Amino acid sequence: MSKKRRKLGEILYKSGLVDKQTLIDAIKTAQSQNKRLGETLVELGLVTEEHISRAIAHQFGLDYIDLDKHSISQSTLNLIPEEIIQKYGVLPLSKENGRLKLIIGDPMDLDTLDILRFRLNSEIDTCIASPTKIRAFIDRNLDEVRNSIDATAAELAEEGHTIEAEIRRAEAAGEDDDGPVIRLVNLIIDEAFHMRASDIHIEPMADRIRVRYRVDGVCAERDNIPKNMQASVMTRFKILSGMDISEKRLPQDGRIQREIDNKKIDFRVSALPGYHGESMVLRILSPESINIGIQALGLGDEDYNRFMKIIKRPNGIFLVTGPTGSGKSTTLYSALKELNRPDKKIITAEDPVEYNVAGINQCQIREEIELTFTKILRSMLRQAPNVILVGEIRDAEVADIAIQAALTGHLVFSTLHTNDAPSAIPRLIDMGVKPFLVASSIQAIMAQRLVRRICSNCKVIDDHPDPHYLRLLNIKPDDIRKHPLSKGKGCNKCNNTGYKGRQGIFEVLEMNNELRELAFARAPTIELRKAAKASGMRSLLDDGREKVFKGITTAEEVAKHSQAEGLLLD
Repeated sequence: MSKKRRKLGEILYKSGLVDKQTLIDAIKTAQSQNKRLGETLVELGLVTEEHISRAIAHQFGLDYIDLDKHSISQSTLNLIPEEIIQKYGVLPLSKENGRLKLIIGDPMDLDTLDILRFRLNSEIDTCIASPTKIRAFIDRNLDEVRNSIDATAAELAEEGHTIEAEIRRAEAAGEDDDGPVIRLVNLIIDEAFHMRASDIHIEPMADRIRVRYRVDGVCAERDNIPKNMQASVMTRFKILSGMDISEKRLPQDGRIQREIDNKKIDFRVSALPGYHGESMVLRILSPESINIGIQALGLGDEDYNRFMKIIKRPNGIFLVTGPTGSGKSTTLYSALKELNRPDKKIITAEDPVEYNVAGINQCQIREEIELTFTKILRSMLRQAPNVILVGEIRDAEVADIAIQAALTGHLVFSTLHTNDAPSAIPRLIDMGVKPFLVASSIQAIMAQRLVRRICSNCKVIDDHPDPHYLRLLNIKPDDIRKHPLSKGKGCNKCNNTGYKGRQGIFEVLEMNNELRELAFARAPTIELRKAAKASGMRSLLDDGREKVFKGITTAEEVAKHSQAEGLLLD
């Protein structure tokens, strides 16, 4: 049978700190004011807080720690996060065999102890100290650490490491102080925009949060945020993008609009639950990317003239193909802006609407209320448009309506996910579209990729190009003598990558009678490609090779995006 715990009043009386009558009066006062006995005795000036803490330690059979005489090293303080020390007024003393020993002020606060066990994921042993001395120790020691952090952050900021500096400040702040986290999130967004990133990736790992920016199509790690800041950082991104902060089990989408350098920039945000927590991706939608004009897309003279002729036809379908991130939306928006005149009515169905263009009627797909591509397209045709943009042909039903629109006098633009231009024809037939409809409705198909441009600031002649990439692009020594190849050696303006900016390589297939007959006969892709090349189509590989000879990009970049198709089919 366990020994009955002595009462606090009894311990104080036996210790000679209060006499019997004083104790009885104090108990009555405490009961009338609904306060604890120890709190009442301290308020009446009968004992000190330290007397009460020592008595409580004796009452619960715990060690008492006098913080005026006991020092705790910085390495010991680092056993638990600073925000827990600040918020709950506890101090770590040691950790052995997976059990954490904490200095606390009130062993009766069982709710706090349960929270600490959960948050620290550890079994806890306790000892007692005066609450006032615990708070004084925290303020005294953590202020020194914070001053050191602020000094380090200032040094980092002076050296240009602003994100690292803000992380240090955010770590030093208490959990209830949202300011540093707000500044950190804003800084990540602003810095990514200034670095010309297309995406920001916030990825929780086992022991950290990885921050990466995708610049010119290549992901580069920027910073690591401490794991203990994960909840506050993700919550801030969710608040900014209008997501439900309590939902962590399902994917969510949102949008942020932020003014940077006097420009309103949109960010499309996606949250995806993962093993180590939700990952967040922000797609940066800069208005400048659709204002570059068709001439700046990178089309060669022949392809440019063909492109301009195709988009000015009164009807038919013009498909742009390529993987995600290959610049399809930029190409289509550039075409729409070219056609956007007072005498033309243009309607789009997009999922989502990425860029708002004045003068164009843009419709947002909303699956949750069954506002689908199909439903919008059917209604769209009753609006008497001249030009229609369908964000993506995803199934036979959408394809059929787009084809019917093309056959009834509308010019239809859309995208499709295929590796090259000729592959789009079998892909539509495989979806279930009748071959004669494909053959009669499609005017042209353009495949594209984005390759990195050589940085103009550090561009030099490449005296020793990699023979492997030359072989993939079928570049001979005679070609190099006629057209010396270039590379970027790396500089501050391109973050030492040797590349700055991107440009398209293209493959424009314009339908003719022979190609229509092949489509009607369900000819395989290889036959379609041969016929297209015979009629003047330049492949992605051919267009890329020409840009290598012009010193726009490198053989390695072109090979990365087009060599598979070239080697297989050329």
